[in-house]
Parts: sequence; C-alpha cells; structure tokens
Amino acid sequence: MTTITTQDHVREHAILVVDDDVEFLESIRLQLLSNNFKNVTTLSDSGALFKELSQDNYAIVLLDWLMPGNISGENILPQLADQCPQIPVIIMTGVSDTENIVNCIKVGAYDYITKPPDTSRLISTINKALEHFDLYDQNRRLTGYLLGEPLSNPEIFSSFITCNERMQSIFKIIETLAPSRQPILITGETGVGKDLIAEAIHKASGVKGPFVPLNVAGMDETMLADTLFGHKKGAYTHANDSRDGLIEQAKGGTLFLDEIGDLSIQSQVKLLRLIQQKEYYRLGSDVLQKSYARIIAASNGNFDELLAAKAFRADLYHRLSTHLIHIEPLRQRREDILPLVNHFLNETAGELQQDVPVLSRDARLALQAFDFPGNVRELMNKISHAMIYNRSGTLELSDFPGLKASGKVYRKIISRHSDGKFALCGLFTEFPTLEEIEELLMVESLRVTNGNKSQAADLLGITRPTLQKKFEAITV
Repeated sequence: MTTITTQDHVREHAILVVDDDVEFLESIRLQLLSNNFKNVTTLSDSGALFKELSQDNYAIVLLDWLMPGNISGENILPQLADQCPQIPVIIMTGVSDTENIVNCIKVGAYDYITKPPDTSRLISTINKALEHFDLYDQNRRLTGYLLGEPLSNPEIFSSFITCNERMQSIFKIIETLAPSRQPILITGETGVGKDLIAEAIHKASGVKGPFVPLNVAGMDETMLADTLFGHKKGAYTHANDSRDGLIEQAKGGTLFLDEIGDLSIQSQVKLLRLIQQKEYYRLGSDVLQKSYARIIAASNGNFDELLAAKAFRADLYHRLSTHLIHIEPLRQRREDILPLVNHFLNETAGELQQDVPVLSRDARLALQAFDFPGNVRELMNKISHAMIYNRSGTLELSDFPGLKASGKVYRKIISRHSDGKFALCGLFTEFPTLEEIEELLMVESLRVTNGNKSQAADLLGITRPTLQKKFEAITV
C-alpha cells in the first residue's frame, strides 16, 4: 500500500484517491496539488479502503472502476454507498462504457471521469462533489440543532451577551457553516456586532491562518488594489520595495471586508475575479498569484436598493452571499438590553477602577424602551459616558442624554407578539387576575435580586415597607 498525505497551511477537504496504478496515483496527486487541493491521500490497496476511511474525515473518494488483482470499484461501490452515504464517490474508468456508467450511478456513485482525466473536467467534478458534501454536512448539523443539540463549541460565542433565540440560532448557523470555504455576507445596521460575528465564524472554522479585517469604505480603486493585492517594486512613484497585500497576510485564514456596500464599481470587478478565480495580480506585476484566504464581507447597506440602483453588481452580490447572515437591530431583541447594560456597567467599572453603580428604576426603564439607532455600540457609549461623568454610585435618568422616562416598556415587549400569544398567559391555566400577577411579580423580583428586598422594591417601583406589607398579606 502506498499512502501519501499532503497538508498545507490551507484547511482543505480531505480527498482520497484509490487506484492500483501507483504512477497514475502520483499523477492525480500532482494535478490536485497544483490546483490548490492541499489534503490529498492516495491508496493503491483497495482492500484497505474502509480502514483508511475510519482514520480521517474524508469529504470525497475517487475510485478506480477496474483494478486487476485488487477489489474492484464495481464491488466496493455498493458497500461504500451503504456505509458512507455522506461521501460523494467519483468513479474513474478507462473505458467509456455507457452501460457501466449508468450502472455505477445507479449503485450510488456521484459522478464519473474517464482516464486519463482532463484536468478541467477533473477539477470541475471534484468541486461540485465537494459542494454536495458541504450541503449534506450542513443539513446534518442543522437537523441536529433543530432536534435540540447544543452548540459544539460554546466558548467561541462567550463574548456575546444575549438571551435572544434568533441570536442563538445564528450561533448554530455559524457552526453549521464552519467547514465551508465559500464567502459569507453579514448584513445589519451599524453597531449590531457584524465584526464580532465575522470573528466567531473565523474561530469556528478552525483555520490556522489569521483573521485580517479591512474597512473598505472610502477607498478608491487604486488604494483598495494596493491594500488587498500588494505591489511590485517600482509599480508607481515611491514604491521603493515590493509589498504583500492583505490577501497574502490572510493566507490560510480569513479576510474580513467591512462596509462592502461602499465599494466602487471598478473595485467590485476586481473583487469578483478574486472570489471567482481565487487569483489576482499585484500592482505592477504580471505574475498570477493564488488566494488562500476565505472571504467574509459585511455591510449596513440595503442591497435591494443598491442592486436596483445598479450601485452594486448583482453577480458579486450573489457570490458574496453564498451564505447570508442577517443581524437584527437591538430594538428587535429588547430582552438583551438589560443583560448588556449590566455587562457594560461591570466592564466600565473595571476600567475606571470603581464600584459598579446602581441603576435607578427610571434609568433602567428608559434604557429598555429606547430604540438605540446605533445599536449595541450606542448602548455601550451611553453607559461609558454616564459612568465617567457620574461617580455618585447611582446612575439616574438625567445621566443619559436623549433618553426619556418610560413606565410603558412592557407595551413594546407585548407588541412583538403579533400573534396575540403573550408569553405570560402560558404561566396560568386561565387568564390571571391582578392579584395573581402582583404576587408573581413580587416573587420574581426577589428571585432576580437574590432575596434583596430593597432592590426588589426598586424593581417593582414601590418602597421596601410596602413590599414587606404585601408579602405579609399574601402569606397569611
């Protein structure tokens, strides 16, 4: 048996090539390596196929149909299709026999190629098979999550402060997309945390290369090309040395392009070529370079409007949005506001080396009711501003410019339940009375304040003695 495994800095799907001709195996291996497939294993003993499959997470198998002196692909294929249905099998045959080809497809082969293979046909077939494998894997992961499977690596998302179900779903989607090297487009308003989502995708992917961010807003065609692709010495005035671009720096990792909706049409053309062909030229050079970076893009723009106005190329949009993730604004996930407030209070207190302040009821309600057009970033800035200018230990409504008193935050919470099924009703067998609601609120206020009656009274908007009297009344 001859086994040759080649791994580079680029995380690639593992490919297994099975043939009894050692010279042919080496030829195929070199073809794949020269076309950026960096994890190729060759196997000349078909009898060891299933043992080899158990030792690595192979994404595709290229299998010779006829192997004299070995177990042939014709005999192996049915068993392979039964035991490893997730792995696309490409049959390699030296005879273009229509009947055999139809039979192997019926048995379970994904596709076939004739020997010796045409390089373009070989690479095209493998790429399509890998897309099939990715889709199967993503569907498997999503099915598991829908059935209640927890996150595989929750620590990746530890920097996110959220109890919103839709945000939790995004974390699961990120883990599902982790193996894919296809582009991802993240959309959402300014300040929702698109950069944090991009970093989480990078971490979940498990790639060894770095995370390289670039905000492309305001960059003209030449500046973007120089920044992304680099330049050759003498490419322009003052180009005294050759320089690698960010594409090279992100080798084997992730290139994150923020504010992608602001790119000029000329720059969009160059980016499209980079994504489609994974090739580029440094400024002033005619030497073709290969890209080994995954691209994640983000924008706060409305792509329906950009596409309609022809300000953004439709072909580039569709390439970037192979996987699309939309982050909702903070006003649509108000349950996250108070946890974020508490997080930023603690974080800022640590930076200022002071005790964590108390937030008054009026300030707390106003924060919950505010729409935050700047989203999480605006909330963080408001907390920081208030704590810098107020060191009294209690933050009042007046410490938050632009916020107004609001005792009706519950109306915005109820309005999200457009189907009329407000969650509180689910706690009772029938519609609750005011007395039942009051008792529930008092018990819950003590729970969230860990039994502190003063804080519980503040949450309820009453005095501590009043709370004590109410508790005495319901326990009689």
